[in-house]
Amino acid sequence: MLAAAPLPAQSTTPPPASVAVAFDNQHIRPVLAEGEGDRRTHRLVTADDPVRIASISKLVTALGVMRLVNAGKLDLDRDVSDYLGFRLRNPAFPDKPITLRLLLSHQSSLLDGDDRYIIPLGETLEQRLAEPALWDPAHAPGSGWFHYTNLNFPVVASVMERVTGERFDRLMQRLVLKPLKVEACFNWSGCAPTMAAHAVVLYRVSGEIAKDDLQGLIPACPVVTAPNGACDLSAYKPGANGALFSPQGGLRISMRGLAKIGQLLARGGKGFISRKAFAEMTEPEWRFDGGNGLGEDGTASGFFCGYGLAVQLIGAGGPGCHDDLFGDGTLRLGHAGDAYGLKSGLWFDPVTAKGIAFFTTAVADDAPKGRSAFTSAEEAIVDRSAKVPFR
Repeated sequence: MLAAAPLPAQSTTPPPASVAVAFDNQHIRPVLAEGEGDRRTHRLVTADDPVRIASISKLVTALGVMRLVNAGKLDLDRDVSDYLGFRLRNPAFPDKPITLRLLLSHQSSLLDGDDRYIIPLGETLEQRLAEPALWDPAHAPGSGWFHYTNLNFPVVASVMERVTGERFDRLMQRLVLKPLKVEACFNWSGCAPTMAAHAVVLYRVSGEIAKDDLQGLIPACPVVTAPNGACDLSAYKPGANGALFSPQGGLRISMRGLAKIGQLLARGGKGFISRKAFAEMTEPEWRFDGGNGLGEDGTASGFFCGYGLAVQLIGAGGPGCHDDLFGDGTLRLGHAGDAYGLKSGLWFDPVTAKGIAFFTTAVADDAPKGRSAFTSAEEAIVDRSAKVPFR
């Protein structure tokens, strides 16, 4: 009698935390939730758990900008030096003004310089922008050259603070999150203490904790501090350092909450921003022609092929484009996110108004690509979600 084959060893590592929520302009429905939001407690992840959503934060920040544009407080095409209180220029192109339109569409000629977009409390944006290494010496602002740059958004946030006199985290609550009845916040500032108990801990593929191991408590300090660790925000002057609350990537929000923002976009911003403001955001300010721009990684991989005002356009095709995440040749609008082992997306079809908000975690920096410039992990999420009937 033959001995039974041994059973395969069971993995002790849970599947990566992954959530997807489908939406149209009327309905929201979770279609995927698996893995643990916190491996220490083995808490299972849900569609209502807040997560650091990375660069989708840029799109939400832009909604705040457009609210201020509609209120007549900001002009997309005015020299931002007029708002900032200091002259902002690329040293190689001192006669070229920089506008909100250029900042929001990554055509300002600013560079990140690794993580120099992170500016601690006690330093100022003006000081940081004086560093020559943060400016592209070969491409002028508004020359049609795209370089995806996180640092654009601390500049945008400083402008917002200067014209309102309000700190960015509080301003975004007033302009965007509370009007949409979305429980969310930047760098945990303004989130209810109860949200900390449901925070998604971000892990790297190695299992190392990368971000937001809160253990049930909102962080005592929501900003990056100076080396002495002091965190006194009472003396902060709005406009001095728009990087403090991470407008480029620091939004904590659940996928159900993000889907509400997707619904707003799917409705053309109706009731929230003007039709003109929505068109300004979603019409491409830049299109890839095969050689006129670089992504965050400094390559022209075809991941970015169309970009509006903090709105990414994917799936439409074009020279050198590899951005068809869904693999169906359909134009979609939204934004991708990538940080601390997380990959995320908010995408909608402007014709059908159907979309998805999702994230998956513990993705390696060198994770394999799929049929597109997106990773196979992201493609698997959208493919699996598409198989769940949405009613």
